[in-house]
Amino acid sequence: MAREIHKLTARKVETLDTAGRYADGGNLYLLVGKSGAKSWVFLFRWEGKPREMGLGSAAKGMVTLARARERAGEARAMLTDGQSPLQAKRDDLVAVAAAKAAIPSFGEFAESLLDDIEGGFRNAKHRQQWRNTLTTYCAPIWQTPVPEVDTAGVLKCLSPIWQAKAETASRVRGRIERVLDAAKAKGLFRGENPARWKGHLAATLPKQDGLTRGHHAALAYDALPAFMAELRACDGVSALCLEFTILTAARSGEALNATWAEIDLDAGVWTVPAARMKARKEHKVPLTGRAKTVLATIAALRSGDHVFAGQKPGKPLSVMALAMVLRRMGRDEITVHGFRSAFSDWASEVSHFSTETREACLAHTIANKAEAAYRRGDQFEKRRVMLESWAQWCEPQAAANVVAMVKAKA
Repeated sequence: MAREIHKLTARKVETLDTAGRYADGGNLYLLVGKSGAKSWVFLFRWEGKPREMGLGSAAKGMVTLARARERAGEARAMLTDGQSPLQAKRDDLVAVAAAKAAIPSFGEFAESLLDDIEGGFRNAKHRQQWRNTLTTYCAPIWQTPVPEVDTAGVLKCLSPIWQAKAETASRVRGRIERVLDAAKAKGLFRGENPARWKGHLAATLPKQDGLTRGHHAALAYDALPAFMAELRACDGVSALCLEFTILTAARSGEALNATWAEIDLDAGVWTVPAARMKARKEHKVPLTGRAKTVLATIAALRSGDHVFAGQKPGKPLSVMALAMVLRRMGRDEITVHGFRSAFSDWASEVSHFSTETREACLAHTIANKAEAAYRRGDQFEKRRVMLESWAQWCEPQAAANVVAMVKAKA
């Protein structure tokens, strides 16, 4: 019986070159075409009619004789159970096609993920940046099924901008990584994340000479008095908002969206709610004498709940308002966020205040978790003294006197 079933040998399958159909037994046949192409077929009868089902190519490296026999055995078992192996194969193909159709592309999954997580973004601008960077720079993988995104595809997205747009490229990489991490969490992706930096892309992509994350163009701290004199010569709510932002060492978004309900002039405190803070933690800012003067000036123009109201009723100044002040002053070379760097440099170079007090003024989170657990105070009174000293430093023509003062205290 074994001989009747297993009539062919691997050697014979390899050497047969005459066109024809060669039986191995058990309904399994080797087909040799006129061109020399070889394939496996399973012949059977179903509902009284002859049927033929392909089992794959017999070319070298494809379906071996042993594997063809296994497939033929599976088909015979189906016939014994009263099932058509050909119909089962068709059903399997339909199921595979349906499964593939159900797998989202990278772009589809990224869009759905953004719909889910955008509520956690700080503002509409941040949400739009996510969408814009992904749709603009991820075109090479946008239509790729999520499980098929690989390192080569990620590099096609990043390589063209890695040096030319270093900051943007780094953000795009991080966003691709997050999308694929989310896909992995939902069982749509397996294996290592191809957008992972450490131990992966870091060994492939060149060093970014142009990467400036965390180093915004800043005015030198010793130029602040002269700058402040120019700024106070400018009219308008935007100029007052910029001065307030500098004096409080705040982020522009925190100041732009400040409301009168957050201000306690009698106590000299501005309480920024957690929702508007980068660290998602309420931050109390001591108000210096000059900061309160700015608020008193703007209070005379009060037209709503926002301290620095914009032209649209019920809306604050736009996100570009402070940058436009700098542009009108002819100071395009510096950024609003850079004034926080100027404050930090001043604190480190010429003030006597501790690093902890400086970091508390900037509302920076403590990276060391153990240290953060023990440091529960916010150094409010120390920050009040520090910001008052900073305000005195920023006073026009006052820098020389303040240098002497802070050095004497040190």
